[in-house]
Amino acid sequence: MIERLVAVDWSGDKGPGQRKKIWAGVWTRNQMGGKVTLETGRTRDELVEWLVGMARETPRIVVSIDCCFSYPAWFLAEHGCATVFDFWRHVAAGHGERWLHNSCDDARFWGRKGTMRDGKTPAEFRGERLPRMMRRTDMENKIEQGLEGGDPERAAKMKGIQAKSPFQIGGAGAVGTGSLRAMPCLLRLWESGFRVWPFEGAGDGKPLLVEMYTRLLTGAVKKSNPDARKVYLKERKKMDPLYAGLSRGVIAKAEGSEDGFDALICCIEMVRWQGEFAGLKAAGDPVLLLEGITWRPGV
Repeated sequence: MIERLVAVDWSGDKGPGQRKKIWAGVWTRNQMGGKVTLETGRTRDELVEWLVGMARETPRIVVSIDCCFSYPAWFLAEHGCATVFDFWRHVAAGHGERWLHNSCDDARFWGRKGTMRDGKTPAEFRGERLPRMMRRTDMENKIEQGLEGGDPERAAKMKGIQAKSPFQIGGAGAVGTGSLRAMPCLLRLWESGFRVWPFEGAGDGKPLLVEMYTRLLTGAVKKSNPDARKVYLKERKKMDPLYAGLSRGVIAKAEGSEDGFDALICCIEMVRWQGEFAGLKAAGDPVLLLEGITWRPGV
């Protein structure tokens, strides 16, 4: 039985902004069912130590982090990485920060205006070649669900949201920076005993780490608007028992911060679907075993 669930809204900020932008929604099982708290104020390094400490206290813990756990399989092969763990070591050895640096001449990492790599999508990733800059899970969740024969429910959640690639390191909604700066942290969590899905299956009594994408869990809502967040939470508190039990303090934090809002909603959805985590198995497909899969209910 799961003892604790944690949803981390991540940030690739290099400076003190980490303490404001990194939030965690935490559900802890108790005699009344469970209690939810909303945490912030930690840097990435501090967050890792905090998660490791909680895993020692409650080994049956599932942690989700809002970032890409890997890159397209062809990119890992290009760098001689046979597993995602090899790739994390490669990134942690300094290659991640090299790709992020303004002087890097690898134009495949794009989005920053006024640098050697302009803000536009590179030609090699445009048109029919767009899938090359996406992992298979990104294509499924962010693009294909909106095409004929796709999943209309997920398409509605992505309405108005432009699909992002881990190669994008600048511009609105860029995920590349946060993902590259997450990988050394993911490596430390794995080395501390976390199993990481889908590269590994869930182990009985072992802490588990999964990738999430907040938009798939929050649905369509203008999260940057405090009034929209307030309405969203008010409606769910009336209709949904999982929200009805939230404290005023937790609701106030989520209303006051977009990042806190994301962390809370994702935590609640993890609570709702907690029965699915024990059944997660390692991917059998060699591509998915390198690229990873974004967890969502029913995946």
